[in-house]
Amino acid sequence: MNNDIIEGKWTEVKGKLKQQWGKLTDDDITQMKGSYQELEGHLQKAYGYEKDAAKKEIDKFIQDNKWDK
Repeated sequence: MNNDIIEGKWTEVKGKLKQQWGKLTDDDITQMKGSYQELEGHLQKAYGYEKDAAKKEIDKFIQDNKWDK
């Protein structure tokens, strides 16, 4: 479900990603193209998150921005 949220609101999400995770480059964000798995992988690489931690961070990000409604 969260993958659908990321893809469906990608235009809105892109700007917020840079605010939330400043280590993500514009190229990283462009490459993701709305993919939850791509975002997860980039967070693991940029921040050293384990897979579960990256998922929790993304889910919190979605919930904090009220995109899960």
